[in-house]
Amino acid sequence: MREPDREIDDLANAVIGAAIEVHRILGPGYLECVYEEALAVELSLCKIPFERQKPIGVDYKGHPVGEGRLDLLVAANLVVELKAVDALAPIHIAQVMSYLKTLSLPLGLLINFKVPLLKQGIKRVVLSSHLGDLGVLAVQSGAPT
Repeated sequence: MREPDREIDDLANAVIGAAIEVHRILGPGYLECVYEEALAVELSLCKIPFERQKPIGVDYKGHPVGEGRLDLLVAANLVVELKAVDALAPIHIAQVMSYLKTLSLPLGLLINFKVPLLKQGIKRVVLSSHLGDLGVLAVQSGAPT
C-alpha cells in the first residue's frame, strides 16, 4: 500500500468540494441514499469519474467469503463512504479501512451529512504502509483548510 500522492489528495479535495456543495443546498435532514444520488449528480457536473455501489470481493485465506459494496469509487483511486447518522462510530472508520486494504488504496473519505456544517462530518482515512503489517490507520477530521 502506498501513501496518498498529490493527485489523490487533489481528487479528495475535489470530492470534498462537491460534497460541501450538496450539503449547502440540501442541508442535513435526508437519508443517505438522497445524498449519494445528489453527490453523483454533482460529481458528474464536475466531470469527476466515479462508480456507484461498486461490489468488491472479500477473500479469507484465498477463498471468496462474501462481498462488500462501496458507496462510491472515484477515479478508481478513492473510496468514498457516505453516512447520514447522528455520530460516526469506530465501525464506520473500520469499514473504510477494510475497503482500503481490500483494494490496496491509500486514502478514503468518510462523509457524514447529518451535521450542521459538513466540515464537521468529513474524515480522511489513510491506510499507512510505513507502520508495518498492522496497516495502521490515520484519521483526520474536517475538510482541509
